[in-house]
Order: sequence, then C-alpha cells, then structure tokens
Amino acid sequence: MSEHQHDHDQQQAPRHPVSAAEWDELYESSDRLWTTNVNPALIAEVGDLPAGSAFDLGCGEGADARWLADHGWTVVGADISTVALKRAAATDSRETITWLPFDVTADQFDRTYDLVALSYFHIASDDVAVLQKIADAVGPGGTLLVVMHDPEGMRAHGRSPDGFLWPRDMVRLLGEGWEVVTDEARDRGIPAGGGHHVRDVVLRMRRV
Repeated sequence: MSEHQHDHDQQQAPRHPVSAAEWDELYESSDRLWTTNVNPALIAEVGDLPAGSAFDLGCGEGADARWLADHGWTVVGADISTVALKRAAATDSRETITWLPFDVTADQFDRTYDLVALSYFHIASDDVAVLQKIADAVGPGGTLLVVMHDPEGMRAHGRSPDGFLWPRDMVRLLGEGWEVVTDEARDRGIPAGGGHHVRDVVLRMRRV
C-alpha cells in the first residue's frame, strides 16, 4: 500500500490494489515499480527533526526508509507486499532498518515512534479506526507525516479523490493533542509518474 514516485508509464488498472496478493501482483509486473528517489516532502518535513525511531508505513521498495537510515534514524519499513519488502531488503540489509510485512487493517504496532510517515498511503474515508491506530503509534512529541497525491492530479489520471480521508478530515478527527505544523498543497520539485505527478498534499502534525 505505497506509492513512491512513479518512474514508469502509468497504466489504468481496473481497480486499485488493496490486498497483499494484489500488491504482490503489481510489484511482480515490473523489475522495479518505483524510483529510487526519496520523496521530496520527506526531506523538507523531516530534515530538521532530530533523528530517532521511525515507522515508514507503505514503504514499497524502500527509498524513504533508506534515506531516513542514512540520516541517523532507526527505521521500520513496513508494507503489505512481501515482494516489495524482499526487493528492499536485497538492496539494504543494514541493522538500522527492519523490513516488516504489515497490514495496518489487521496488524498492531508493537510500540510508539518518533516519526510515523505515510507516503501516498491513502486511507479510505470509512477507515477512521485505521487513522486512529496510526496516530496512536506516534509517541509524545512525535511527528505524523502524511503525503498524498494532489486531488487534481488524481483526476487527471482517471482516479477519483473521493472516498479518502484528506488532511482536513485527519485534523478534525484527531482533534486536541496535535499541533499542525504543515498543511498545504505544493509542487513536488521533482516530477514523477512520467512527469505527470507534479503536486502533493502534505500534512505534518506533532503530538503535544
């Protein structure tokens, strides 16, 4: 359940992958599904934070997790696809990264983290319990970082932005106890998706 900067021509699928088997099938369709480039929003939002423990949910083939480890973080790179995780582990097996099969709808976080990051992990609007589970995994003073496709960009590629929790929904649902640091749509700086993915929606919140 990840989307780390398409570097291949997007093709319209009959439905977006949801299950582990569907994600495995998608990853198996290409030698590499996503680019090796780190998400620009991660650099912008996390670069000024002191390194600590991080949980990269929907890590895919591991570009963001590797960047975090390069900058001193101890990282859990988690994904529903074992195919993606095997590729990530084959690329980087250092002790500061744990590659973890993880289905957020069924599995439980084992602890809290200084950073929980979701890059292009879109939460369905009826999965409020999933949002709460993710938020509960952020420790006191920790950061929740959510990066999503810009709605107009989704429409341009034939995907509806309806049916997902967006930053305004997350801020409302999580309520008190959180400080909103960043809540904006911005240019990516490095286009992806064959040059079509140019804008992101970024939400950064700190647990107070």
